[in-house]
Formats: sequence, C-alpha cells, structure tokens
Amino acid sequence: MWNAVDPEVGRVPRLSANQMVGGTRAYRHEPRQLLRLCLMPTIVLKFGGTSLGDTKAVARCARRIATRHEEGDRVVVVVSAMGQQTDKLLALGSELHPEGKARELDLLMAAGEQIAAALTAMALEALGVEATALTGAQAGLSTDNIHGRARIVGISTARILEELNAGRVPVVMGFQGITSEGELTTFGRGGSDTTAVALAAALNVVADGGCCEINTDVAGIHTADPRLVANARLLDRISYDEMLELALHGARIMDPRALVFGDKYRVPIRVRHSRRPGEGTLITTMEKNMERPSVVGCALKENIGRIALRIPAGDDEVQARLFEATAQAGIIVDDIIQTEFQKRVHIAFTVDHEDLPTVRTAIVGALGDLAEDTEEPEVEIGLSKISAVGTGMKTHSGIASRMFRAFADNGIPIRNITTSEIKISCLVPQELGMLALEAIHDCFELGRPATESISET
Repeated sequence: MWNAVDPEVGRVPRLSANQMVGGTRAYRHEPRQLLRLCLMPTIVLKFGGTSLGDTKAVARCARRIATRHEEGDRVVVVVSAMGQQTDKLLALGSELHPEGKARELDLLMAAGEQIAAALTAMALEALGVEATALTGAQAGLSTDNIHGRARIVGISTARILEELNAGRVPVVMGFQGITSEGELTTFGRGGSDTTAVALAAALNVVADGGCCEINTDVAGIHTADPRLVANARLLDRISYDEMLELALHGARIMDPRALVFGDKYRVPIRVRHSRRPGEGTLITTMEKNMERPSVVGCALKENIGRIALRIPAGDDEVQARLFEATAQAGIIVDDIIQTEFQKRVHIAFTVDHEDLPTVRTAIVGALGDLAEDTEEPEVEIGLSKISAVGTGMKTHSGIASRMFRAFADNGIPIRNITTSEIKISCLVPQELGMLALEAIHDCFELGRPATESISET
C-alpha cells in the first residue's frame, strides 16, 4: 500500500509486459500492445459537480475522456457528485433529523459520487470505451476514522493498475474512502480534488510524463475569481505555495489539501475548463532563478467569525488547552492574535461562521475551571478576509503600504492584519468585501498582461 506519509512505502510497481503476459492474470492484449500500454503517460482527470450537472453534461465529459483515451493516455477519472446533488442529499437528511450522526451523513453524501461515477462509466461504454466505476474503497483509498473530515492514510493502487493494464478506464468516486474497520468516510468539501491528486501521487504519474487535470467551470487560475472581478487575468502557471495561500484564503478553485499532496509529491496539476479549449493553468514548482511579480493574485473569503476572550495572565496552560479543544472538535483555526495588558491576556482567532457554535462550546468547556474572572468568549460575525499573494513579496518592498493605501482611499476599515512571507491578509466588514477585492486587484494592476507588469519599489 502507498503510504500517505512516505510515498515509497509499499508502492505497487507498474507491471511490465512480460509480467502481465506470464503472470496469474490473463489479458486480451498482445505483448507489443501491453508494452505500449506501459509506456503511455498516466493522466488523472477530475470532473467537478458543475461539469457534471446533468446527463448531457456527463456525456460531454465522457467524450473528452474518450478522446484522451484514444490519444494514447492511460486515463484515471475522478468524479464529484452531479450539480448540487450533495446539498440536496443533505437537505433530505435535515428534513428527518437536523443533527444526524456523522457516520450516516457520510453514507448519505457519498451516494452523490456513486451516481456520478456509474453514469460516467455508462457514458464511456456507450462511446465504445471500456470503463469500470469504483468506490473509494474499491480504488484502495484508506482513511482515518474522522467522519466528514477524514484524511487519507494510504492508497493501494492494485485495482486501478489492474483496470489500466487491461485497457479499461477506472472511474473513481471522489471525496470518500474507507477506514481499517470498513467504515465509509468522506473528506469534506472539495474532497474530490484531494482524491484526484492523491491518486496521481500514488500512481507516480510524473514518472511517465503524466499529470493530474482538474476540469472545472473556469478556464484556469486567474489573478482573482473571474466571476467576481471582470478584468481578472488567466495565469499560465503558478507555484504550489502561491496557489495554496490563495485556496486557504478564499479561492474556490481547488481544495487546499489537494495542493499539499501535489507539493509534497511534486504532482503537476493542470486546472482547465471542462468544456472549452485551452491549456489552463499549470500548478507546479517554480524555478529558483525566475523573477516573480510581487503579487500574482488576490482572494476573498467571506463568512468569517472571530472569537475573542480575556483571561488572567500567568497561566501557561491556557493556550495549549484552548487550541487542544478546538483541534479535538476538528475545527481549523485561522488567524491567531495574542496581546497582554494590565495582567490580562487577550486572545482572538478566526474560524468559518459554521464552526462558531462548536468552537464556543469547546473552549468554554476547556477553560471552565480557570480563575473565576475569566470572561465569556466574545463572538463577532459578518467579516471577510482579503488576501494578496505572491512569492515576489520576499524581495519587493512597499507591498503592505500600497494595499493599506488602497483600502484607505476606498473608505474600507481594517479590523485585523496578518502576514506571511508571501501573503498579506486583512479582515474587513463583509459588506465591503467585494469593494476591497476590486481595490487590491486594481492597486497591483493584476488585470494587465504579465509583459506589462509594473515595477515594484
């Protein structure tokens, strides 16, 4: 089994032509055909829900898959649920039980990918392409036991290689896997991206010139979401680090966990439109000698809540207990700020709106036996985060000042500021989020062609 921590642990080797002919399995291909199969690049094609909205869309995606198969690629397909199927399934569950068990919710949500995979395989068969629909378990994806937020711990590629070496197209249900106890789990929103990139890593697609392609409803990665900023410009390539920062801070094109897999195992990821021609955007490593613009893109993340609490200074256990509780609740914490004044510690951090009730319950329980003068947590809602991202920030000055000037000129108050080597983020009132995004995009002139990019001082 391929190990999610160490990719060389138990990697299933690709069978040679002689092994496939002389081994225990019998295939319909001649040795020369089998050798050709082994030399083909392996491509993992992922299709999202917007690309699979109805049966006509499924048939359209099947034609694209069939074309790649006929061109000589060894194709593995990963699919999300069709259209808004996952939301519809969750709504059905809520009608019966608003707080259903996570285990049953996983079983319910995974049905959407099952439908999409079966229909895609049927559409391929109708085009004369042999295909096999596989659940996450059948495809060999093993996970931990956290329902709704499961993480991949290993992948056995044996079944997928068997399908590929027989000339068939495996169509894998994204977003799901199986525990060591045989329980179905799901990965959370965007989990099909993670399935696709993890499979590409396990199959070592880079060894034969392959890659992972994310087919979606936009032409690739832009300097901002083109659905929000009219003059957003398509990027031909972007680094893993830059794309990860954009994804973590609001860009909805890719799941951040998929980018972590891609970076760790150097899987080339190409994002392109599922219905239109074009090369899209390649997410890859950047050559160290390449000069990078100070800012390559900006992102808007809405529906952010902030929790703030004041506690007596001097207790070294506070931070550990506070964030152990949020971790045990499975909550991803964003920005954390701590200050100390007049023997009191002020701690504030941000989470998604939907996680606020869970977080508040967790921290009240964790800090309940501290000093009596510990104050109740304060909850603030209605915030948005605007982020500017670019590896060129490491070598350019004046980026923060230009960003803050753009906010000031547009009357946008800044509630909080956080930075990293390649990112500056500001919390602003949610009603001003769109204005702030456009202001930052314009201030760094991201809509201009790369050849016309302005010099930074």
